[in-house]
Amino acid sequence: MRVLRFAIVSISRFPSAALVALSLVFAGNAASAQTIEPVYLARAKLAPTIAPPLAPLAAPLAAPLAAPLAAPLAAPPVAALHVPSFSPSRAPGNEDDTEQPRTHFKTRFALGFISSILAHEAGHVVASYAVGGHPSFGFDKGRPTVYSGIDANLEPHKQFIFSSAGLTVQTVMDELILDIPHNRGGAFERGLLAGGIATTAFYITIGRSASVSDVTFMARTSSLSKTEVSLIFGAIAASHVLRIHYDDHYAHFFAAPTERGALKVGMVVR
Repeated sequence: MRVLRFAIVSISRFPSAALVALSLVFAGNAASAQTIEPVYLARAKLAPTIAPPLAPLAAPLAAPLAAPLAAPLAAPPVAALHVPSFSPSRAPGNEDDTEQPRTHFKTRFALGFISSILAHEAGHVVASYAVGGHPSFGFDKGRPTVYSGIDANLEPHKQFIFSSAGLTVQTVMDELILDIPHNRGGAFERGLLAGGIATTAFYITIGRSASVSDVTFMARTSSLSKTEVSLIFGAIAASHVLRIHYDDHYAHFFAAPTERGALKVGMVVR
């Protein structure tokens, strides 16, 4: 009862100080119960602090008034108020944020690889027009093919230019990428290099003896054999592989370590 009377008298005589004291009591009880919601704490942090006009006058009176009011309601001291931390990367709905850079890398890599193949075919088309041919598109055993529109028996030198243009364009493009100073190692650039190397590897191995193979037609329309043609383009591609391997900008291009200490060999896309 004495505490209640004292509280009533204090509120009537010193309203500002009493309100401050009551605020401290309620804040202490809430902190001890740990019922403050994180969203309200976040809003409190974002809201600007506005000092009441009577704050300087009420400050000296807050301590003596708060003590008797807070004594009956005092709770065990709380060492710390645990508030869950919020991180944008772990917030609900953002689980895929870490996957976005990896997905974008794969997309750009694929675009670079496809661009290299398109450059190969464009080289054939441009070469055909350059020597007076009329290129056309068709399918050979289900595989898309560019036909030169040139009679290889009557004009073998023109056919040789047409047949060698695709691999030549890719080889020159890869050589320029590795020679010209620039910011190296991008995903699209890696795709271009991979496309050129993969195409050459295909034509000098399993694709060298196909009926419409570039290597086959180059050997038919020149004094070179299929082995010699394969060695020429294969040696250049091998030099590109070595340069990429020893260039730190293209790290993990052909091999990458695993979490268990093993080594993945091949062109790993992550």
